[in-house]
Amino acid sequence: MTTESTEPAGSAGPAEPAAASGGGGARAWLREHSELGVCLLLFALGVLVLTDALTMDVDIAQRGPIGPRTVPFVVGAGLLLVGALLAVDVLRGGRGEAESGEDVDLDEPADWRTVLLLTGVFLATAVLIGPLGFPIAGALLFWGSAYALGSRHHDRDPLIAAGLSLFTYFVFDNLLGVPLPGGPLMGVL
Repeated sequence: MTTESTEPAGSAGPAEPAAASGGGGARAWLREHSELGVCLLLFALGVLVLTDALTMDVDIAQRGPIGPRTVPFVVGAGLLLVGALLAVDVLRGGRGEAESGEDVDLDEPADWRTVLLLTGVFLATAVLIGPLGFPIAGALLFWGSAYALGSRHHDRDPLIAAGLSLFTYFVFDNLLGVPLPGGPLMGVL
C-alpha cells in the first residue's frame, strides 16, 4: 500500500521556507563580505598582468638576466598575493573601517566647475602636446591645473608652470632617455 501526501500541490513543506530564507541569507552574507569583490578585482588584474607578461615577445639573451618581463611578473604575483591575503582576512571576519580622518563634508554638493575645468585642461594637453610639444603643452597643463584648483596668482603661476614644464622635459628627455615631443622649441632646447 502506498501513502500519498494530503497537502495540496504547490504548498510549502517544512524544508521550503528554510530554502527561501537561505536566498536572503546568501544576499546578506555577500553584503557583509562585499570586500570579496575587491579580492576578485585584484585576482583578475593579477591574472591579466601575468598573462601579458607571459605573452610578451622579448629575446632574453639580448637583455640579460633581468628583462622586461621581471616587473610585470613581480606586480602580477603581488596582486595575486594581496588578493589572497585580503580574501582570507575577509573570510575570517576582517572588516574595512570607514575613514574618519578626511575633512570632507559629504552633505556639500560636488564642485563640478573644478572637475570640468581640470577635464578640459587634460584634454587640451592631450590635443596640444603633438603640435606644440611638451614644454608648451606642459606649461599650459600646470598653469591650467593651478587655476582650476583655485590659485589666482596670475603673475607668478605661468612662470612656475613654465619652469616646471621645462624641468620635467629635461629630466625625461635627457636624464631618463624618454623622448618627449619638443614641438617648435625642438631646435632651441
